[in-house]
Amino acid sequence: MVYVRQTIVSDASKALSRAVCIAVRYSAVRRQFGSQDGCPETQVIDYKTQQSRLFPLVASAYAFRFVGEWLKWLYRDVTERLQANDFSTLPEAHACTAGLKSLTTSVTADGIEECRKLCGGHGYLCSSGLPELFAVYVPACTYEGDNVVLLLQVARFLMKTVSQLGSGKKPVGTTAYMGSVQHLMQSKCDVLTAEDWLKPSVILEAFEARAIRLAVNCAKNISKFPSQEEGFSELSADLLEVAIAHCQLIIVSKFIDKVKEDIQGHGVKELLQILCNVYALSLVHKHLGDFISTGYITPKQGALANEQLRFLYAQVRPNAVALVDAFNYTDHYLGSILGRYDGNVYPKLYEEAWKDPLNDTVVPDGYHEYVRPLLKQKFTVSRM
Repeated sequence: MVYVRQTIVSDASKALSRAVCIAVRYSAVRRQFGSQDGCPETQVIDYKTQQSRLFPLVASAYAFRFVGEWLKWLYRDVTERLQANDFSTLPEAHACTAGLKSLTTSVTADGIEECRKLCGGHGYLCSSGLPELFAVYVPACTYEGDNVVLLLQVARFLMKTVSQLGSGKKPVGTTAYMGSVQHLMQSKCDVLTAEDWLKPSVILEAFEARAIRLAVNCAKNISKFPSQEEGFSELSADLLEVAIAHCQLIIVSKFIDKVKEDIQGHGVKELLQILCNVYALSLVHKHLGDFISTGYITPKQGALANEQLRFLYAQVRPNAVALVDAFNYTDHYLGSILGRYDGNVYPKLYEEAWKDPLNDTVVPDGYHEYVRPLLKQKFTVSRM
């Protein structure tokens, strides 16, 4: 089951990257509104509302791919340890695969549907490839473990780790940050300008502080109940948030590590660093309430994060199409008229429409036999 779940994480990246490839390419082709003095209408991808919905999904597709590669390494490492009768890392491997399976599949399922919406009315078409992609993928949120149940298992693992912090047992692996509990519980974010949010160390500590503070607070609240099981039952919704915060921290940290250590090539490292920042700051924006309520950042610092995120969208825009082209998906694999590599969308949409049986003839079957007589019939209105 651990093996299958780590495979599902990699598959999530593939499914989400297919959806964003279709949505980005079509958003670059589609033009709507904004025409002045006979100029062409505005490309849909240039609207900030489109960018704010689409670019975080592009960043998520890359983030899931990198964390999927790390999970493969983790599985190999655990397997080698088990062969040597070392079971010490098995609980963490179970928690990581369970939590990341849950998080990535939920985000991917929602992301595919969002990409369909981003393609407007044409996104509904079967020829867009998105309805089928969603229908085929969405069961991943349930098989190999319901996503909510899996997150609760992760939360139990985290509560156990928190309970052992005072025993002298040092957390390792993905929970190593909990070893700095005193610092993370007391520290404050030192962001003064929007550009400060571009520092990997600032982003990482923000996610670590949020995760540990949510976990410790939840553990304290559970201890107030007569029994631990009753506490888990009553605070299950809070425990889900704890697990999500921990899993998001893992993905952010692995994205940062990947860009820092493994990415080479002129311009590639810089662009992926921008995507990494987009992914992290979009999560800060989405979960701003958590970051502020735990006391690590102030509302003003949250506003600066949102400001920087808007700047990052402008930096992603010139390379958006190249970023999805880099997935190297063929038109046959995408199975989408809207996501064609050559951008020749509208003539192909017209050709596809003629394949519908209703369009075999100019006048549909049955018109002369049934519809036309009704239209030609003269109706008389009787007076009561």
